[in-house]
Amino acid sequence: MKYTVIQRALVSGAASSIVSTVAMALVAKKETGSPYAATNAVSHYVHGRKASFRDRFSLRYTVPGLLIHHASATVWALVFERVMGGVLDQKNPSAVLASAAATSAFAAFTDHKLAPRPLQPGYQKRLSNKSLGVVYTSIAVGMALGSMFLRRNQPPK
Repeated sequence: MKYTVIQRALVSGAASSIVSTVAMALVAKKETGSPYAATNAVSHYVHGRKASFRDRFSLRYTVPGLLIHHASATVWALVFERVMGGVLDQKNPSAVLASAAATSAFAAFTDHKLAPRPLQPGYQKRLSNKSLGVVYTSIAVGMALGSMFLRRNQPPK
């Protein structure tokens, strides 16, 4: 079955969102004592600065943070699938991972260097640079896994 770029991005984005959310929770737990702190900080788009200071799970902060992070992962997966689709279709695991890493690096650069402060993800307020590296690496791994999963039964091009 041939999938559209959007369908592929939905799968790659979901995988990226899941893997990176788990990674974000693990590094946040280690650094802040709360697995929810970084995800809650993402909800600053809805709740402003106070979202960065919330450590407990809550429907008010955690759920919007998860939804926003998932939407962001899906947007970056759309870029990944659209720009790198030809490489991904070749089904070379090294090339897929390199393409995902390049997309994630571009996402990190955009998120933290190009985007104005109010449009930055928010989790950088709760995580160290090392942990941000873990999060963006996990974004790449998730995108690559989603891409390879969707193409598993297709012949290489």
